[in-house]
Amino acid sequence: MEQDYGANYISITDEDGVEYELEVLSTVTYKGAEYLALTPADADEDAEELEVSILKSVMDGDEPVLVAVEDDAELEAVYDLLMQTMFEDDESEDLTL
Repeated sequence: MEQDYGANYISITDEDGVEYELEVLSTVTYKGAEYLALTPADADEDAEELEVSILKSVMDGDEPVLVAVEDDAELEAVYDLLMQTMFEDDESEDLTL
């Protein structure tokens, strides 16, 4: 997959040439690798459930690429870390208000 990084949005192209615009909700580092929590850029923020994907950033030569996390234990650990990080961010924002 190719991707172009922007502020809080990225555009990725899958192996079939389909392009997706995604919003980066959060990033974390787990065991030395970077993981991104992503949602479609056009997602309805008022929806009860938000479709979130977790992808791992790996180097392909000199270029970073995003790949699906295949290992269930790794995915669960990263999910827990992302949730912890996102809730910590929410709590710190509440304290500054």
